[in-house]
Amino acid sequence: MQVLLQLAELGSVQRTADAIGMTQSSVTQTLAYLEGLLEVRLFERHARGVRPTPACTDLLPVARRLMLGIADSAEVVTARQQQGEGVVRMVGSVGAINGLLLDTLADFCDRFPATQVQLAEAEGDDQLLAIARGEVDLVVCRRPAVTPEGWEFLALRDDRFVVVARTGHPMACSRPLGWAELAEPTWLLLPAGVGARRRFDEFARQFPHPPRAYPVVTRSVAMLWRLLRQRPLLALLPLNLVRPLLDEGTLVELWSSEALTLEPIGILQPKAGVSNAAKRMSEFLRANQMLEP
Repeated sequence: MQVLLQLAELGSVQRTADAIGMTQSSVTQTLAYLEGLLEVRLFERHARGVRPTPACTDLLPVARRLMLGIADSAEVVTARQQQGEGVVRMVGSVGAINGLLLDTLADFCDRFPATQVQLAEAEGDDQLLAIARGEVDLVVCRRPAVTPEGWEFLALRDDRFVVVARTGHPMACSRPLGWAELAEPTWLLLPAGVGARRRFDEFARQFPHPPRAYPVVTRSVAMLWRLLRQRPLLALLPLNLVRPLLDEGTLVELWSSEALTLEPIGILQPKAGVSNAAKRMSEFLRANQMLEP
């Protein structure tokens, strides 16, 4: 697979040999073996080197996925051998990572330095796909509509939508805000179809006139934070998503309502067969979190 990918990228047998640390004849023999195995020509030879055939182009994405899978497996095996207490493979939504892990994951690693935590962001269907493929030990997420067979959800933090703005925004005052006041500022919106956007559209029906929308519409958390810090904008977002910025004082909460509650966030974990490392992580998170109003 390395020979295939390097040949496609470099277009030269000699440069591929140099990149991988093989001889030129070994690269040529490996390519001949692969073409014979698949019974298809993978590269066309020309004066300056080689170029992929259509069959090779179709095969390249598969080869890349195989190499990524091998690399991931190597990390797991190496961590288990070198650290002795295993690996926890976790995926989580941005909101759950912000709400559950930012304050606790470093503490877990300080307490259990021999356990490696492999954390990736994933939302919705991608989380379920990782579970179905057996690629994950724990998922931090919002309570799902349907819990996967053989798994259970443990709620750790309640959640709700809140209206936020940067510290020092003209509307950052202690008195309650009315619908007419909330209709006046410019709002930073998420794309149509996102849960926060649907809830905002319902929320904005109470305004006496349509709100002004900032011209950037995005789900990018980095961009949301940047714009909210730099511009006098309001946004309706889940509390646990913005919790780190509220805690550090970068943003302030302007408005919230019990009518804007969300499903809690927590842990999805197998009912049986949980590894010792994953069990340790689950117990640590449960001991360091609580349901909040």
